Amino acid sequence: MFSGIVEEAAQVVKLEKEKDNLHITMRCSFTGELKIDQSISHNGVCLTVVKKDKDTYTVTAIKETLEKTNLGLLKPGDKVNLERSTRLDGRLDGHMVQGISIRLPFVPMLKKRAEAGIIASNMNPPRMIISLSKKDRYPSTE
Repeated sequence: MFSGIVEEAAQVVKLEKEKDNLHITMRCSFTGELKIDQSISHNGVCLTVVKKDKDTYTVTAIKETLEKTNLGLLKPGDKVNLERSTRLDGRLDGHMVQGISIRLPFVPMLKKRAEAGIIASNMNPPRMIISLSKKDRYPSTE
């Protein structure tokens, strides 16, 4: 589980396609503390460390993850918001976040309200529900 508080904006060092998967190599300040099989949130997507070097680590995004998130749009040099999983032996800041992205929503129009720094869409509130089931077994408002 994650707290929702971004710990660091890390740099994408290398991207490597392998069939439908994408290996993403990152550089961050806490690479030395990471372990293989550890879960880290990347732009809100939970991915597992599969390789670790001196100052970089690699995670793999599978086809379904790439289709339903923005990770397939990354380029070397891009920054990715990182968040390590919540430790229960310390302070719990933010809010508890748990879940899996099912699909990306379509937003037909965005407008920015400068006075509040808010980005709002013209979508009806029910359309904000992305999906209730991976296989769409339940009704969806999309």
